[in-house]
Amino acid sequence: MANRAIIFHGTGGSPDNVWYPWLDRCLTERGWSVDRPSYPLLNEEPIDTFLPQVLESHRFDTDTVLVGHSGGAALILAVLEQLDVTVAQAVLVAGYSTPPNDQAEPVLQAQYDWKQIRSAATEFVFVNSVDDPYGCDAAQGRAMFDRLGGTLVIRDDGHSGDWDQPFPTFPLLEQLI
Repeated sequence: MANRAIIFHGTGGSPDNVWYPWLDRCLTERGWSVDRPSYPLLNEEPIDTFLPQVLESHRFDTDTVLVGHSGGAALILAVLEQLDVTVAQAVLVAGYSTPPNDQAEPVLQAQYDWKQIRSAATEFVFVNSVDDPYGCDAAQGRAMFDRLGGTLVIRDDGHSGDWDQPFPTFPLLEQLI
């Protein structure tokens, strides 16, 4: 099993929001190395110029687990499309691959090479909610699951954490990793 995780925060977030510090502690207690980078321009800067910075800032290998929330989950799709190595697991929480609402989504690509993305992770886990207020909902999770396979978990957890939705722990996520 993998022993290194990178946790990508969501749009407008930070590595100290919601369940990210808690998950970091849980994995660190298991002996993992955990990185929680800060990307304040996530989903503000176009993915074409933002993605190279992300790829240069991290090491990706067969022992890597990628965890992303919201815009961070969308970022993982773009990352995986560029990798020439297969990571252990990609966990996308409140993820999406098409515009979830009428807001600009610079983190999204116009199209994806789903076959390449599928080959870049041994396992995929999607956790979405039926009542996500931003449209990062069960339909978005199902669309990615249909293209990539893996495990799809549908919850009733809103956005799984946000500025107005305290979500300090996420025990299910610890179990899925």
